[in-house]
Amino acid sequence: MSPEHQASLQDLLAQKPFLRFWLARVSGILANQMLSVALAWHMYELTGSAWDLGLVGLFQFVPALILTLPAGHVVDKLNKVHIYASCMLIQAVVACVLVWGTQSDAVTREWVLLVSAILGMVRAFQMPAQQALTPHLVPANLLQRAIALSSTGVQTAVISGPAIGGILYATHVNAVYATCAAFLLLAFIFAITVRYDHKPSQAAANLRSVLAGAYFVWHHKVLLGAVVLDLFAVLLGGVTALLPIYAKDILHTGPEGLGVLRSSPAVGALIMAAVLTQWPIERKVGRFLLMAVAVFGLANLIFGISTHMALSVAALVVAGAADNVSVVTRMTLMQLETPEDMRGRVAAVNSLFIGGSNQLGEFESGATAALWGPVGSVVFGGLATVGVALATLKIFPDLANRDRMIQPK
Repeated sequence: MSPEHQASLQDLLAQKPFLRFWLARVSGILANQMLSVALAWHMYELTGSAWDLGLVGLFQFVPALILTLPAGHVVDKLNKVHIYASCMLIQAVVACVLVWGTQSDAVTREWVLLVSAILGMVRAFQMPAQQALTPHLVPANLLQRAIALSSTGVQTAVISGPAIGGILYATHVNAVYATCAAFLLLAFIFAITVRYDHKPSQAAANLRSVLAGAYFVWHHKVLLGAVVLDLFAVLLGGVTALLPIYAKDILHTGPEGLGVLRSSPAVGALIMAAVLTQWPIERKVGRFLLMAVAVFGLANLIFGISTHMALSVAALVVAGAADNVSVVTRMTLMQLETPEDMRGRVAAVNSLFIGGSNQLGEFESGATAALWGPVGSVVFGGLATVGVALATLKIFPDLANRDRMIQPK
């Protein structure tokens, strides 16, 4: 590592409020992942119904869909640390209630659905708050490294959270809920100690203000291009929903193989996050973003036609690494280009688009797999993603030609 890069990394690690918030995010996401796994398994044990299992996700998604844009307005108005810390505390209380309910044998199907809806409402505020807070904690020249380092923690939690949750669940479901409560309380403690210079938005509490984030993104072609690019890449190129079919019918492996396949993209994302923390993209960021999306599509295409476990895992690792280049670049551009008093509302738009594309992407994968089979679905998605990257060159030239993260004045 060059002395300049070493100095920049040391400067980032010297940002104490950012590090405390990083620890809060890692603790919170680890608990979120464990709680999601436990709730799904708990519901299936209670009812044995695949329909009810799907309702757990739906009851989390719908409240988030309804509340995310208004939540962005609230995030711009109020102290972001207080909002995030409150989200952690509410989820800790929910986990404690689940411990009590399970211990007293009171948890029912309706309980799990109610808890799922509460978690969906809370996370509608959590996501824009945590996205909008990071730029307040580091100087602009360290923002890309800060987002990459945040991604490192997130991916580590995404990889380890379900595994830890599964191991604890094997002992008792309350072992998961109690551990979740402990991690969420830890996240609350870390978050509440973070301080930043809060400047509340002066926008009025009306529909125009709530939709201001969407209006800003629509008229800012660099941001619009980045969001649309990621939306269609995830919508068309995602393969997560079809991994059970690939594991069982194409790669002829069992549940342990499915676990490896599911964690492979996160492993690639974690590796790339570590790389970007030390060597951030400094020039031709638009071209790197488009190349990353194209590589994501090609890697998924290779996964789609592969019949060998090792090649399939390698393709998913590459796809995860390429996707993380896209995520870090998009998030950095979004934070740098957005006025300080609008970051919550713009982050809400981003959360809405990306959350929606994940859900619709799973539906798209299932629908096309029903028509063309799983291989046809994944191959189509990979080719379509490459096509989206090429089309972006023409449709959003401002994004494609963007040279630096921070434009010279």
